[in-house]
Amino acid sequence: MFRSQVVALFVKKNSKALYNLWGTTPSRVLNEESYRLFSTGATRKCLDGFQSLSKGNYVPSIRNMSTVASVGIENKEGLKLLVNGGPRAQKMVGIWLFGSAAWVFSMVILGGITRLTRSGLSMTDWKFTGRLPPLSDEDWLLEFGKYKQSPEYNRVNQGMSIEDFKFIYWMEYAHRMWGRALGIMFALPFSYFLRKGYITVQLGLRLSALFGLGAGQGLIGWWMVKSGLEEPASEYAQPRVSPYRLAAHLTSAFAIYCGLLWTGLSVVMPEPPSESLAWVRGAAKVKQLALPVSLLVGVTAVSGAFVAGNDAGHAYNTFPKMGDTWIPEDVFDMKPLIRNFFENTSTVQLDHRILATATLFSIGALWWSTRKLDMHPAVRSLIGSAVGMAGLQVTLGISTLLSYVPVELGTAHQAGALTLLTLMILLNHTLRRPLPYLLKSLPQVAKTI
Repeated sequence: MFRSQVVALFVKKNSKALYNLWGTTPSRVLNEESYRLFSTGATRKCLDGFQSLSKGNYVPSIRNMSTVASVGIENKEGLKLLVNGGPRAQKMVGIWLFGSAAWVFSMVILGGITRLTRSGLSMTDWKFTGRLPPLSDEDWLLEFGKYKQSPEYNRVNQGMSIEDFKFIYWMEYAHRMWGRALGIMFALPFSYFLRKGYITVQLGLRLSALFGLGAGQGLIGWWMVKSGLEEPASEYAQPRVSPYRLAAHLTSAFAIYCGLLWTGLSVVMPEPPSESLAWVRGAAKVKQLALPVSLLVGVTAVSGAFVAGNDAGHAYNTFPKMGDTWIPEDVFDMKPLIRNFFENTSTVQLDHRILATATLFSIGALWWSTRKLDMHPAVRSLIGSAVGMAGLQVTLGISTLLSYVPVELGTAHQAGALTLLTLMILLNHTLRRPLPYLLKSLPQVAKTI
């Protein structure tokens, strides 16, 4: 009883300050649950904090962000949270977004396995809503009959048994249904959070765009597969999907993954970690180098899609030379010249080698040029991780090439590309500049324990 009286007296005395902070009357915000919060062992700390607020001495800090400051209202200094409803809502939405990003990551890996096992052309039709798999021997014979009419069967898999066909069919079917399951897993929580009022307008627009891009992935995927069901121009050429369409499909998946990861990080970490102005200045210097390096990582990953689309990994299985020469003689044989960079097997592989090497040295240079800067430990750790991952990725790429692209190494190489991109996304998100209100509260040098 005494505690309730203390709370009531405190609210009455500081009602004006509480109204300015919450944008509504204290009686509407301090419900039964809030009274229990003030009645715990942390009562004195909470009261002291609000007492300072009423005197105009409140200094916001992202490191000590309270429940009240996480309600999703834009404060006076400009911090605008993406999620309404407090820390619990932030945590729920963040877990959902990170889970969705992990699902997209698994989709990319499954897609790589589907391509490397040459399973992508086993299903010769497509429905947006999907359908049940063959459930009887008659259904399997019907699907196998459709596949026998495709160029891939007639030129590559002539005489394939129905058991072998079932394997490649299940691989493609799993890839398609895993994508549809992702759509459901994303849409249902999205609807729930919208109904609960957790999603702000800014976050809602961003997530709607990502959902639309995800829905379009199915169309892009079928557009890609359809190109592989057409007769090749040459009677000696093997049927394969268009490298342009494969690159579009993979680049779109990468974009969705990066968008989900960045948005999830923005939800759970609205402000970057910063303990001092010296660390903020160090982060600004690192960012000038990290952004172009990140773009190079992305371009290298996209060039890998053209290597896959042209089956360029099955040519010039030597390193560091390409066969007996450093640069093959036919790198500019196609006309117009620009076609060589996307359709010429020799040029595509040479480009990927050059870009991968440039990426490795660029990340190494990023580490070398920033090693003496005063920066947050998280930034230093991410740079070191990126260096290690870049070295591993180049090693995987060379091993995959020398081994004639086995499924295991090819899949690991594709996963490595997305892992390296993940580290660069984390680094750039951590390097954001804090808002002015936080800069005003930071010391010149971080405290050491």
